[in-house]
Amino acid sequence: MQEIGSVIDGKYRILSEIGHGGMSVVYMAINEKANKTWAIKEVRRGGVVDYDEVKQGLIVETEMLKKLHHPHLPSIIDVIDEEDSFLIVMDYIEGHHLGKSLEEYGAQPQELVIDWAKQLCDVLGYLHTRKPPIIYRDMKPSNVMLKPDGNLMLIDFGTAREFKERNLADTTCLGTVGYAAPEQFGGRGQTDARTDIYCLGTTLYHLVTGKNPCEPPYELLPIRQINPNLSDGLQQIISKCTQKNPDDRYQSCAELMYALEHYGEMDGRYRRKQKRKLFAFAASSVLTFALLGTSLWGYLSAEQKKSENYQVILTRASDATLTEEESISYYLSAIATQPEDTRAYLELVERMLLEDGLSKTEAAVFTQLQAGLDETNMAGYSSTIYPLERLKASNPTGYAQVCYEIGNAYWYDYEVESERSIIASDWFAESKDYNDTAGIYCEIGECQQQIKKYAGQERTQKMYETYGQLWQKLAQLAEAVKQEEDETKLLVWPEVVASISDKAQYFLKTASKDDLYRVLDDIEQQSGKLAKQTEFTEIRQSIEHLTTQIEDTRARIATGNEREA
Repeated sequence: MQEIGSVIDGKYRILSEIGHGGMSVVYMAINEKANKTWAIKEVRRGGVVDYDEVKQGLIVETEMLKKLHHPHLPSIIDVIDEEDSFLIVMDYIEGHHLGKSLEEYGAQPQELVIDWAKQLCDVLGYLHTRKPPIIYRDMKPSNVMLKPDGNLMLIDFGTAREFKERNLADTTCLGTVGYAAPEQFGGRGQTDARTDIYCLGTTLYHLVTGKNPCEPPYELLPIRQINPNLSDGLQQIISKCTQKNPDDRYQSCAELMYALEHYGEMDGRYRRKQKRKLFAFAASSVLTFALLGTSLWGYLSAEQKKSENYQVILTRASDATLTEEESISYYLSAIATQPEDTRAYLELVERMLLEDGLSKTEAAVFTQLQAGLDETNMAGYSSTIYPLERLKASNPTGYAQVCYEIGNAYWYDYEVESERSIIASDWFAESKDYNDTAGIYCEIGECQQQIKKYAGQERTQKMYETYGQLWQKLAQLAEAVKQEEDETKLLVWPEVVASISDKAQYFLKTASKDDLYRVLDDIEQQSGKLAKQTEFTEIRQSIEHLTTQIEDTRARIATGNEREA
């Protein structure tokens, strides 16, 4: 035990004991230099059997938490390994666990529980979409902290594990009896994302009924049997979450989140109201058309729900508080939900370019779209989805637009310069039938690849002809970009000017100085108009830099002091 007022590791002063478990003590401490309060969890050698094994488990837990960043998860700040104790310094969470709310007030209000369920579903969905997925396995009210602002924090990762696809069964029985899923008890199969969905279901059962599943009658009764005022829709959700067979539960947190967002529509009263509307419609038509109308209504209703689910995921993906990795994961989930809609693709490309450049790791997401989104990536989708193929088949124009934007991302932002035009040209090729500019990019890329073959060789007429073709395509690009958005112009203009500056001595073998000046003059005139029209300082600064670049390029052409490409 740490004494109140003592200092750990020379910087953390113990203020008070705030929790005491079977094998650990949790203290509130302060870093006086930083004036910041932390929680410190201590496990002492004399306090537990098999201390070394417990310590190893804590090391695994802390290493796992260090990699996670989510508003409903605590952060690990420090780990202190002393001779007779192991201490973990983490975020101090003001508030109390939900178990205390149950002890003091009993069953919690339904709307409040629904809000908590969405928060917990969100954080579990985040864990399940890590690579590899993380299975929490011990969801229960005492492991959920309620902060004064109403937000939740999921604590205690002692039983969490990384999902390993080839593990047919877990080796130990971990979790809390009453809340834990059947497969958590040795030999009944592997725990996966659906295990956490079961545990969340039992937790919601306890919160909304006040009945502890760990106590008699040790069964989960229909919640409306306990309180008839509860929603039939919520009863169906909890029932599906807590099915003994994992295949009968929600297969992913995305599915469960959608159900929680629309639980009121699952209520019997809502369905009866919808049935009355349908009956009134059917009664006004001939039987044949009524049957056709009923089928059509069912189809449109399903499509509407699918669209709503897509919008929910898409909105979450655009949350500015998410990390890039989290945001990309949501965009991929949205794409898998509705591959025929271009919004998720285009927003995904835009999100990936918010940081500096397009890294190889980020670019792998585009390869993933081509290779297909499988069950592991989406944490619950049952089969491989080929979204780009689906998009191309249903919306060729939209497919071309997506490929064009991905091509632009590679052409202007990819960190591997030697591969930019090669990869970009492949994407542009998919859109050139719908976009003339994409076709120009493809031809420029082909010229650049051909020119690379002449590196280190003597200059030949064939080489100059290729440079001549490249010049023509650059001039066409400068003309074509006039029809594009301002953002695209500000990408293309510096590219064209830089190419003229670098390769002018080769271009002049097949073009005149006046030809080169004409393109530079046109770019300067167009950019000058944009500078006068825009209200954004950044755009004006970019154009000022471009103007300087144009002046330097004119001087290089005039003096014949061009450098080798």
